[in-house]
Amino acid sequence: MAQVLCHLPKTYDEKLIVGIDTSDDAAVYKINETTALIQTVDFFTPVVDDPYIFGQIAAANSLSDIYAMGGEPKLAMNIVCFPTCLSPDVMAEILRGGYDKINEAGALLVGGHTVEDDEPKYGLSVSGFIHPDKVLTNCNAKHGDFLVLTKPLGIGIINTAIKAQMADDEIYNLAVNNMRTLNKFAKDAMVKVGVNSCTDITGFGLLGHSLEMANGSDVTIMFESSKIPIIKKAAEFAAMGLVPAGAYSNMQFIGEKVKFNEQISQEVIDILFDPQTSGGLLISVSQHKLDKLLEELKESPTEFSVIGKVLKKQEYSIIVE
Repeated sequence: MAQVLCHLPKTYDEKLIVGIDTSDDAAVYKINETTALIQTVDFFTPVVDDPYIFGQIAAANSLSDIYAMGGEPKLAMNIVCFPTCLSPDVMAEILRGGYDKINEAGALLVGGHTVEDDEPKYGLSVSGFIHPDKVLTNCNAKHGDFLVLTKPLGIGIINTAIKAQMADDEIYNLAVNNMRTLNKFAKDAMVKVGVNSCTDITGFGLLGHSLEMANGSDVTIMFESSKIPIIKKAAEFAAMGLVPAGAYSNMQFIGEKVKFNEQISQEVIDILFDPQTSGGLLISVSQHKLDKLLEELKESPTEFSVIGKVLKKQEYSIIVE
């Protein structure tokens, strides 16, 4: 999308805080001195067969863009593509799953739009609010910051294994619980502490979204591969070749901008490029606030870890040790 938007004429408005000039997934518009509107939209095809769980995951993913900017979601509208060959009961279950996550987020479902399509798709358009001076973007990481990831990687690989019927119930439930967990807890923690930058990790994988942060902040990001949380069995499935096509697309698109330690295994590299569905937040926090952030995250419903640091700009935008 960014490659297409860059060809459009730029629009300017003194109240537009975040627009299409950065790679953030939401826009921010200042309403007055104390309130700014955050606007985002996201939807995708099913990642699991259960329609209710799919609705939960898609909604959690859509709400994540508001959380990544430090905001509170307030209004949500359904976006549904649905084939006539499926029962309306399936759509009802998808919408019920979405409603439950919207409700959990403290937001209101206020409508939506449905079109006929050959394959079901679901997501949300979400509006949220934030103080104009407290907006978090993906382009304000500072030299010396530490990087905290709030969900494990490998979801795309696990989803591939699920589709191949190679994941057992334990792995399926673990993946589902990670995907449908809202990033609200992590957002509340980072807002309470005060951090420099944030992005959520979704389709471009950890390395793709980190590259946007590095380039936007004019820094180099260094990851310690041994500290990156990886969901159970993901490395094993990656070694078996159960890697989604999106990982290879990410690798082709940004691979030359990443420097890997030669000791890092191919399956770990695959996981770092793996596209995530409803992934966690990557938070850039100053060293003197790191311990406080980790303390706030102690009761997190998902695995989290300090995975790297922000360095001064170097030859490579990303270094993986």
